[in-house]
Amino acid sequence: MACENQQTLASPVEFNGIGVHSGEESRLTIRPAPSGTGLVFRRMDLEGHPEVPALLDQVVETELGTTLGNRDEVRVRTVEHVLAALAGHFVDNAVLELDGVEPPILDGSFQVYADAIRKAGLEDQGVPAEVVRVASTLEAEGTQGATYVAVPDERFRISATIDFSHPRIGRQYGAFMVEPDRFAEDLAPARTFGFRADADALQAKGLALGASLDNTIVIDGDDVMNGGLRFPDEFLRHKVGDLVGDLALLGGRFQGHVIAERPSHNGNVALARAIGEHHDRIKHSRVIDIRRIMDHLHHRYPMLLVDRVLEFEAGKRIVGLKNVTINEPFFMGHFPDHPVMPGVLIIEAMGQVGGLLLMDLVEDPDEKVVYFMALDNVKWRRPVVPGDQIIFELELTQFRRNVCRMRGTGTVDGKIVAEAELMAGIVDR
Repeated sequence: MACENQQTLASPVEFNGIGVHSGEESRLTIRPAPSGTGLVFRRMDLEGHPEVPALLDQVVETELGTTLGNRDEVRVRTVEHVLAALAGHFVDNAVLELDGVEPPILDGSFQVYADAIRKAGLEDQGVPAEVVRVASTLEAEGTQGATYVAVPDERFRISATIDFSHPRIGRQYGAFMVEPDRFAEDLAPARTFGFRADADALQAKGLALGASLDNTIVIDGDDVMNGGLRFPDEFLRHKVGDLVGDLALLGGRFQGHVIAERPSHNGNVALARAIGEHHDRIKHSRVIDIRRIMDHLHHRYPMLLVDRVLEFEAGKRIVGLKNVTINEPFFMGHFPDHPVMPGVLIIEAMGQVGGLLLMDLVEDPDEKVVYFMALDNVKWRRPVVPGDQIIFELELTQFRRNVCRMRGTGTVDGKIVAEAELMAGIVDR
C-alpha cells in the first residue's frame, strides 16, 4: 500500500556521468526537501545556484527529451529519466542539485536512479500528498500521430502502443501499473534507443552528442548493435517510462488510467497540460455530495440516481456519477439471471445530473422543478451491470426563458455507454 503522505528521500544520493544530448560531464545530487517543496532542479554550476521547478509551466522544449527553463533562460535538459524514477517511487519532495546542463544518462534506463532511491529509503513527512486525479474522460494529441485518452482509475495505470515502420521494432502494446515495486521491475531497466542512420543528422543539430552503446540501444539495419534486449518490448517500456517522467511535471501524484498511442514527449506534455487544467477546474469548482444533491433534487429512493457531482461550472457543464450495485431494486426484474441496468434509467440518471446544473440558473431554485420535454439522438452503446460506475458529463448548449438544451454522455471506464440530447423546462412546483 502506497504511503498517502508526502515523502522525501531519507538520505542524499549522487550520480556522475555524461549527458546524452549535451555530451558534457555532469554530477547530480538528489537531496531530501521539506514537505511542499515539490521537485526542484538547482544549477550548482551557475552563479547564484538558480532553481528550475519541475513543473509544466517550465517546459521549453520537447525534441527527443523534455527540457525545462526559467525566466532567466536557465535550462535543464532531458529531465524525464530522473523524474520518472522519483515519480515511480512516490517521491514528492526533493532538490536535484545539478552541476551541468543535463542529468547523467547513466546506462540509458531509469534503473540506476531507481535503485539508488530504493537504497536511500523514503521518509514519511506526515502531510497528505497532492493527488492529481482524472474525474472524467480526457483526450490529447501530440506530434507524429501521438494520441491519448485518460480515464478515471483508483491507481496509476498506463496502456500504451508504439508503432515504428522499422521491422526491428514494429507495433508493440503493453499495460503497466505505476507503483514502486512494479516500476522497478517492469519499467526501470528499459533503455532509450535510436537508429544509427540518424546519428549524423542529430549530432549536427546538437543532439545525441553523448549517445553511445553504453547508454543507448542502437539499431543498425535489422540488428541491435548492443547485442540483446532486456525485454522483447524494451522499446515500448522505455516510452512508457518517459511518459511517467513527463507526468511528474503535474506537481502531484497522478491517479488515473492513460491509454497512449505512439507517445512522444510533445504529446506527453500536451496530455499533462490537459490533466492539469482538468485538475484545476475540479479544485475550484463545487463538488456536491449526496446531502446537497438531495437538497436540490426532489427524487428519493428508489428513483434518486445520482450519488455525487464531481465537477460543476455554473451555466456551462456538470460531471456526476452513479454507482451501480446489485442492490438496485430494478435488478430484481431486469433481469434476475442477467442483471442489466434499464436504458431508460440510464437516461433518467443523466437527466437528474443535468437538472442539478439548471438549478443554478434560476432564482429560488427550491421552489422550482425540472421537467424534461424532449430527447433526441439517444443511443445506448453498451450494457451497464452491477459494479459499474457511470460518469455523466452534460454541457449546456442553450438556455432561454427557462427552457434549455443539453448534450450528455455516460461513460464506464472511459467507454461511452449512452448519449443523448435533452430539452427541459424549469417550472414552479
